[in-house]
Amino acid sequence: MDPLVNIAISAARRAGAIILRSLNRLDTLKVEVKGYNDFVSEVDRMSEQAIIEIIRKAHPDHAILAEESGRNQQQSDYEWIIDPLDGTTNYLHGFPVFAVSIAVTERGRLAHGVVYDPLREDLYIATRGRGAQLNDRRIRVSKRPGIPGALIGTGFPFRDFTDLGGYLEMLRAVLEAGAGIRRAGAAALDLAWVAAGRLDGFFELGLKPWDIAAGSLLIEEAGGLVGRIGGQPGYPVADGHILAGNPKVYSALAKTLKPKLPRILRPND
Repeated sequence: MDPLVNIAISAARRAGAIILRSLNRLDTLKVEVKGYNDFVSEVDRMSEQAIIEIIRKAHPDHAILAEESGRNQQQSDYEWIIDPLDGTTNYLHGFPVFAVSIAVTERGRLAHGVVYDPLREDLYIATRGRGAQLNDRRIRVSKRPGIPGALIGTGFPFRDFTDLGGYLEMLRAVLEAGAGIRRAGAAALDLAWVAAGRLDGFFELGLKPWDIAAGSLLIEEAGGLVGRIGGQPGYPVADGHILAGNPKVYSALAKTLKPKLPRILRPND
């Protein structure tokens, strides 16, 4: 296993331990409001600090982009992209869907990704060109041939309701065509579940790099596609409007969603 993956695994497990230790004191956690429906807890900050400390000890010269502390100014071929607690709102309510997400880019290209679900002790890892694994078992995206019968993940708009009507049109189109939609509230896990074949596809608007970096590589290495919601494949998804799935579901979702794209997305799609 690549040494950088070992570092990411150690950091994710350390963060996961911090997250689980605080589950029995949710009512006393310090929570700040970053924006409308956007929260950060002391657990997010402690988890992020632990991850960065492990990375810094091994590679003090590497660049870091983390959800809570932002991007440092280190000049390096390597950058770590960190979400210390994806699904903070779930966590603060005791809703059991949250994860740690850590990715590494080399010269701007995804090289490694780790998503860790501490409650289930599920560890998803991927290295470019070496496939994706869940708990040391090789994983592949589903073989679903299209949207009929497919289970699709999504994330509802919760900060910006500028074109909620457009999103609801997209949601309705997928609901009418598939077997069901799931909104778990932790995009990193949604993407990991696509890689493992637990979901056939996924779409969401306005995600951040730390939400999608590790999960995107997991899907690509598991034989799936990731791209912009209009159908253009390939990471990075700069605007965060993401579409993912096995190749056939990806293509079918792109065709289904593109006519329903909210007005704010249509000029570039």
